[in-house]
Amino acid sequence: MATETKNLSHYDKSNIPNASGLRIGLVVSEWNHGITENLFKGAQDALLDCGVEPKNLIRWNVPGSFELAFGCKKMVATKNVDAVIAIGSVIRGETSHFDYVCTATANGIMDLNVQTEVPVIFCVLTDDTLQQAKDRSGGKHGNKGIEAAIAAIKMANLG
Repeated sequence: MATETKNLSHYDKSNIPNASGLRIGLVVSEWNHGITENLFKGAQDALLDCGVEPKNLIRWNVPGSFELAFGCKKMVATKNVDAVIAIGSVIRGETSHFDYVCTATANGIMDLNVQTEVPVIFCVLTDDTLQQAKDRSGGKHGNKGIEAAIAAIKMANLG
């Protein structure tokens, strides 16, 4: 696994562009709420730590990860944001539903990055077990929300 040798929470503020003037959107899936709340909290804390003002964080909730692309699309179109972080968690079950949701979510977010001028950051955990999701949302591998926040800042400052 890619995260086995990397802690998702570590970042060096000296290598991160100025974030003080950025407006960042966070679209959060309500499905697997405990996991997505941890991811949101990690992203929020990192963005604030890097200088984003609280008033410049815009949060919207959507029912599930499948709905993230639409929520992000609407946020880009209506909220004048510099970047959006799509936060979700899909945990494998007994059917192929996992594969369809993961593929559709990844493709939807990728399409937004190609079609708009606003970066949309993929912060969707796609884990085999609840424990793996916990490990990546504040557990032994850190918090993917923090990594996504740093990516959002860097991408918003591109060019």
